[in-house]
Amino acid sequence: MKSKFVRVLMALLIMLAPLVAYPKSADAAASKFITSVNTTSKVVALTFDDGADGANTNKILDILAKNNVKATFFLTGSGANNHPQYIKNIAAKGHQLGNHSYTHPDFTKLTATQMKSELDRTEALIKSLTGKTTKPIFRAPFGAVNSAVLSGVGAAGYGYTIQWNIDTVDWKGVTASQINTKVQANIKPGSIVLMHTGAGAPGTPLALPTMIAQLKAKGYKFVTVSQLLAYQNTSTSKTYTVKSGDTLYSIARAYNVTVAAANKITNYSLIYVGQVLVIPGTTVTPPPTTTVKYTVKSGDTLYKIATLYKTTVAKIAAANNITNVNSIYVGQVLIIPGTTVTPPTTTVKYTVKSGDTLYKIATMYNTTVAKIAAANNITNVSLISVGQVLTIPR
Repeated sequence: MKSKFVRVLMALLIMLAPLVAYPKSADAAASKFITSVNTTSKVVALTFDDGADGANTNKILDILAKNNVKATFFLTGSGANNHPQYIKNIAAKGHQLGNHSYTHPDFTKLTATQMKSELDRTEALIKSLTGKTTKPIFRAPFGAVNSAVLSGVGAAGYGYTIQWNIDTVDWKGVTASQINTKVQANIKPGSIVLMHTGAGAPGTPLALPTMIAQLKAKGYKFVTVSQLLAYQNTSTSKTYTVKSGDTLYSIARAYNVTVAAANKITNYSLIYVGQVLVIPGTTVTPPPTTTVKYTVKSGDTLYKIATLYKTTVAKIAAANNITNVNSIYVGQVLIIPGTTVTPPTTTVKYTVKSGDTLYKIATMYNTTVAKIAAANNITNVSLISVGQVLTIPR
């Protein structure tokens, strides 16, 4: 009888086990934002974003195979749906696969749940086609990243958000010569090169043979992104773990170094609590003390104000004891350090520079692509040219 009672009790415990609440695991670490790798080794990662059409994928794969080069492809779910065989070809050739979302949205406008859905759907589809995972590398559509994106992506299992330090802007339809010139002029050990597989980048397969040959002549070795990350050299530098309230400027000032000296951070507002920064051993001249004052107007952002005064968000934030660079208000009087430039008071004009897109310019001025296009009678938002002067609606 006792034996029967024990068996019944064990059966009940097994049935109830799924209902027991276990403590939640610690929050996942935020994804690490990588633009290039700090190394003295001559290594470079060629990366290709694959969108909806992937028209040049097989041409690119053939060129890489002929030159014995392994690259990294950031894949979209929509592209995988449209050309599944191309995705299988990429994997079969031994290239690394990364996640570039499912529908290519701006991740800074998504919730963490929406980010996870975009990533999980793509991962599931790519795995079903290739048997390979896209983890742990992610590339943000449009390169749009902030601390919320890094947290959300990290929680979804992507430990690295891979940006680039060389943007070929091949999607603009630039020539093979322009693409190669851009790469050769900006190459350095640890570089990450951004290119695309779509029909909008016809110069890319034409540029690749010469690009690869010239980089090899300079002594460069081609690696995947994960291989590149293994070259990261931080062993001889100090490190600092970011704390609440820190800014890059305050950290740089504490260590007597420049904001731009290390870590390959392109957006100085993008640091997060717990992030480990490399602190190099350089010294700098203190920032200039000349200041002017600026009253915040409707639609202003710190980035927009910094651009008007040709300074940085970090410097303005430090000069005004601002810990949250998104928290400024209309009527607030800001001290602008290091300049006596007076901002324009009427219509803003902007001259297009190499690498610009309407989306990037719109983000800079806190407006929309549609508004800039309307103000400048632009019918094709992909067609802007270097040196073009745009009216920026206020």
